[in-house]
Amino acid sequence: MGETIQLTASDGHKFDVYKAMPSGAPKGAILVIQEIFGVNSHMREVADGFAAEGYAVMAPALFDRAERNFDVGYTPDDIAKGRDVRAAVKWDDSVLDMQATADALKPFGKVGSVGYCYGGSCSWLVATRIGVAASVCYYGGQIAMFKDEKPKNPVMMHFGEQDHGIPMSDVEAIRKAHPDAQVFVYPAGHGFNCDHRADYNAECAAEARKRTLDFFAKHVG
Repeated sequence: MGETIQLTASDGHKFDVYKAMPSGAPKGAILVIQEIFGVNSHMREVADGFAAEGYAVMAPALFDRAERNFDVGYTPDDIAKGRDVRAAVKWDDSVLDMQATADALKPFGKVGSVGYCYGGSCSWLVATRIGVAASVCYYGGQIAMFKDEKPKNPVMMHFGEQDHGIPMSDVEAIRKAHPDAQVFVYPAGHGFNCDHRADYNAECAAEARKRTLDFFAKHVG
């Protein structure tokens, strides 16, 4: 369904973007933000899924600043590689790339953002530093670090109570700092939305997806 295009950030950096379009006229646009594994087959499937719901979708390759064409799976070695590349990419630079992508989506209507893992934290920064119609954050481990930033748009968050990387104390701190945000906790681990991973939980993924789609239907179109 999708194709790879190239965009340019405000600092001149050129990066790849996976673009997926609906069969009819878009009812809005969604910025899909990758996990630490790159814009891999799962993230492309996620983008295709939102396109099938009627949205114009773009998923920027945020790791192009450190390593182009980064695309790995979910083995322990892959996780280690992903963490290393993520550490080489500055948050501020990712914001530049997400701003350029959001700008490219604006001709298709209101823009929402959704991110997973690393992308969940990035989607929070879209809300606080860019501002779109709505932002959804799946198990963003660094949101607590940025919890003092104020969102410019409605936010929904999904966390797994069995996530060993995100303590429930962090989730409660986020809730306390942002009582207006919709924060949901599921009986699942990290990465529960990804059907390529051992932590996949079909029931929780379906519930979170329904909430996300309803949220976008309300705020994006």
